[in-house]
Amino acid sequence: MAENKTSLLDKILTLKTGVIILVAALILINLVVLNLNSRLDLTPEKRYTLSKYTTSAVRKLSEPVIVEVFLEGEFPAGFQKLANSTRDFLKLLKEKNSGKIIYRFISPKDKIPGKPDIRYGDSLINMGLQPINLTVQLKEGQQQNYIFPAAVVKYGGRQQLVNLYGGSNRFISQNEINEAEALLEYQFISALDKLTKTGRPAIAYATGNGQPQDIRIQDLTTIMQQDYDFYTFNLQQQPFIPPAIQLLLIVKPSIPFTEADKLKIDQFVMRGGKLLCFMDALYAEPDSLAFKSSSIAYDRNLNLTDLFFRYGARINTDLVMDLQCEAIPFIVGEGVNGQPQQEFLPWNYYPLFQSKNDHPINRNLGLVSGRFVNSIDSIQVDDVVKKVLLSSSASSRVIKTPAVISLNENKTAPQDARFNAKDIPVAMLLQGKFTSLYKNRVSKTMNDSLVKYEMPFKPVSDDNKIIIVGDGDMVLNESLPDLGPLVMGWNKFSYRAYEQNQPEGKYFFPVANRQFLQNCVEYLTANPAIIETRNKNIVLRLLDSKKVKSYKSTWQFINFAFPLIILLIAGALYQYIRKRRYSHQ
Repeated sequence: MAENKTSLLDKILTLKTGVIILVAALILINLVVLNLNSRLDLTPEKRYTLSKYTTSAVRKLSEPVIVEVFLEGEFPAGFQKLANSTRDFLKLLKEKNSGKIIYRFISPKDKIPGKPDIRYGDSLINMGLQPINLTVQLKEGQQQNYIFPAAVVKYGGRQQLVNLYGGSNRFISQNEINEAEALLEYQFISALDKLTKTGRPAIAYATGNGQPQDIRIQDLTTIMQQDYDFYTFNLQQQPFIPPAIQLLLIVKPSIPFTEADKLKIDQFVMRGGKLLCFMDALYAEPDSLAFKSSSIAYDRNLNLTDLFFRYGARINTDLVMDLQCEAIPFIVGEGVNGQPQQEFLPWNYYPLFQSKNDHPINRNLGLVSGRFVNSIDSIQVDDVVKKVLLSSSASSRVIKTPAVISLNENKTAPQDARFNAKDIPVAMLLQGKFTSLYKNRVSKTMNDSLVKYEMPFKPVSDDNKIIIVGDGDMVLNESLPDLGPLVMGWNKFSYRAYEQNQPEGKYFFPVANRQFLQNCVEYLTANPAIIETRNKNIVLRLLDSKKVKSYKSTWQFINFAFPLIILLIAGALYQYIRKRRYSHQ
């Protein structure tokens, strides 16, 4: 009897020990799981995986990063999806360094603490962000809503504005929302890089050859000075371009370049300097049409054709006309009290370029506005790869010089049959090893000038990048007497109509000229690892609406009736087995 009691006691003790071990093991497993932040990304495009550079940059943060996202409130489904994706992305960042990443979502309608008269939306406008007057199609009609799809990243007493949506359409585009989600990592890591790095790239705005230096470059100067050390550089007066300058920006020159000027540019490129050119090969200005109905566009003879030809591109002396274009006011008759009657008509010389979304520079880029644009040809050059960044629509054409530009063209409908060309290149990226224009032809005077400044002639460059655009006005801004300079690329006529709520205001919409310039400059000067994050592509997997309607009843039966049938069969089977078992007993 005593032995039985002892045996029972041992069993109880063994059972208690096992329970204690099991409970301890469960507690340990829960603690490990709670502190182990890991996930398995099975998406083909690695949607929920951060790049190595982003992970490393976040983990190296020495101070907290505060991110304020202005996507809080009632939004259409597309922007609600973008808000959710932004929240998920910020959670990913926080997992990499939870103590240094702080984020919050704010409504633009809320008032700023300590500033009761200022709302967050007003502050964003002052920072240069333009809200989207979004038109949403509902069953009962259309709904308009002002949305600020942006975030502000703060670090070390500095802040950077992040635009989360680059769409240009007033109607929600699912593709544009999808592209915006794909660019979230790039937008945030690019802003964080600008806030954390100590030095800034040096950019020189070339002068001396008739480049604009008036109010037309105010917007360009403003946005360049935000992130770069921006200077003007006179090619005529300086003996060479200093190596400290990383990028030379040439915008709409009107005076021909001398051989000495070209040698400075050429050797700057050979030594690794980046070149960004916005050129007008023809003299074609809207001012020439202010007092007469027609004007002749003619060659500026800038003397840069051979230089660009050697690098792999040629700016043609022609004009690109496109049915996808902006509208400007035309006098179509005499109105009331003898006042001229104006009507907004498409102006085919002001084309709108829609990007192909096939490169980090034009990814998720809205419409880019041009003024009297020249086409660009690609020239076969060894060791140089070309990429078209902007091109015309499927309804375009070119006219050769001498070209007569007439206002009378738009008083009647354009001849659509003549607009049968497509994808005419107007902006091109050149990458590779460039050969100097002066290889095997350097004169003694040229060589002496280089030796004098201890900069020996270099015939071939290392891997380098050049961007050439066939429009100088693309990065210039217009202005209004009462408002001053506008954002680059905006049409002052349609903007005025939009501001005054006139019916013609429908022609106004945000253009992406500023973003295109920023993307070009960043691609030429930024860390390649950051640029690589722009290549992330999220595949949009949409349901086939026809199949959804066809198989609607089938899937409703599978989702609702089928589980009930399985449950009834399982219950009946259980009762049958139970009845047979107990009937035998």
